[in-house]
Amino acid sequence: MAAKVMMPKGSDTMTEGKVLKWLKKEGDPVSTGDTVVEIETDKVDMEVEAMGGGVLRKILVQAGKVVPVGELLAVIGKPDEDISALVKGDGKVTSAAPSAPASAVAAAAGKGTAAPPATAPAPAPAAGGTLPAAPAPPSGGRVLASPLARKMAKELGLDLGSIPGTGPGGRIIRQDVERSAALPSHARAAAGGAAPLRAPAPTPLRRPPAAPTGPEFFDAPLSSMRKTIATRLVQSKGPVPHFYLTIEVDMKRAKELRESANLLDPELKLSYNDIILKACAAALRQHPEVNASFQGESIRYHNRVHLGMAVATDGGGLITPVIRNADAMSLQEISRETKDLVGRARARKLLPDEYVGSTFSVSNLGMMGIEEFSAVINPPEGAILAVGAVTEKPVVADGRVEVGLRCRLTLSCDHRVVDGATGAKFLQTLKQILENPVYLAF
Repeated sequence: MAAKVMMPKGSDTMTEGKVLKWLKKEGDPVSTGDTVVEIETDKVDMEVEAMGGGVLRKILVQAGKVVPVGELLAVIGKPDEDISALVKGDGKVTSAAPSAPASAVAAAAGKGTAAPPATAPAPAPAAGGTLPAAPAPPSGGRVLASPLARKMAKELGLDLGSIPGTGPGGRIIRQDVERSAALPSHARAAAGGAAPLRAPAPTPLRRPPAAPTGPEFFDAPLSSMRKTIATRLVQSKGPVPHFYLTIEVDMKRAKELRESANLLDPELKLSYNDIILKACAAALRQHPEVNASFQGESIRYHNRVHLGMAVATDGGGLITPVIRNADAMSLQEISRETKDLVGRARARKLLPDEYVGSTFSVSNLGMMGIEEFSAVINPPEGAILAVGAVTEKPVVADGRVEVGLRCRLTLSCDHRVVDGATGAKFLQTLKQILENPVYLAF
């Protein structure tokens, strides 16, 4: 029986997807689990795997085209099988296949495509890193892996048995091999956290380019991610009554904590952002009224702290990966989880359940030299924290001027959820924790 390759639903906000690249050509043999096409969703790039074997009989949507979720992309079947019931002579989808049944929708990046409920708790990270432990191989000793993952592992000289799989049933997929290849050998053997990210080098000054001589302008079509951003921000900045609170924090002791931790564990590369995320999680536990969201006829107070981090992607756009149960994680765990999520977010390799369900968000532009800004709330969340640069500046202490280390934090609040005094108390607690980071050890 012919198998259908459908446009999967990669997130609860996804309504359409773009075909990026076909990895098989018409007439190529296909086995169950083979990756046949890469697609772009509103959040990430995903691989779509074949749910049946045979030959790729017909490609219905060419690379570069955008189609709705559930659209038929291709048909896989036996070489002599009649597929006329699925497609017409012009290659358009017939009314017999208007949507994608659950059994026919291919797995996205090795996971089911349905996004989990916002309040669903995530499993705790594996000890020593953020990758899950590698599953035991089947009784026959064969390691489950997609053909592409096997090929990549062979080319890179990696042992598939040492790579944790995130696909269905622990299946190893392309992203798992790429992530493992970036790890040092000792961390790979232990399935440890992802390799830390290096701060981007400053852009060198260059001679201004010559005056352009071409057209006055050009129009670039919106990517799926940019369309979603445009829709979400209109839903937020217009209807949501924002107000803003700013506080300045002494980061001297946070700097001492960071330097001490990195001296003890040079591979950790603890950042100010890691410390601020941990401090936010601790402050939200003390102020649950800020860890809340507007539900129309009610306010939902979340019992778990799931922190969203605003991350700019390399290809343009913004995505917010989520650190789940951040209040229950150590500073070291948050640092490793952050680096793993940020790295995969920029590569557009996040899984669907890794960018939904946040209860509070943090946006940090300090590494770009921005000292203060106001962030737009990510609905239905009740607040978002904007983090500026940690800078040296003259401050008055005990009647004399000295060099201080300061950071300005701005809390954007949804006035339907968070009142001014409530937001101010949260910032006071956050300031107290950051200026006395010994609290983070408890």
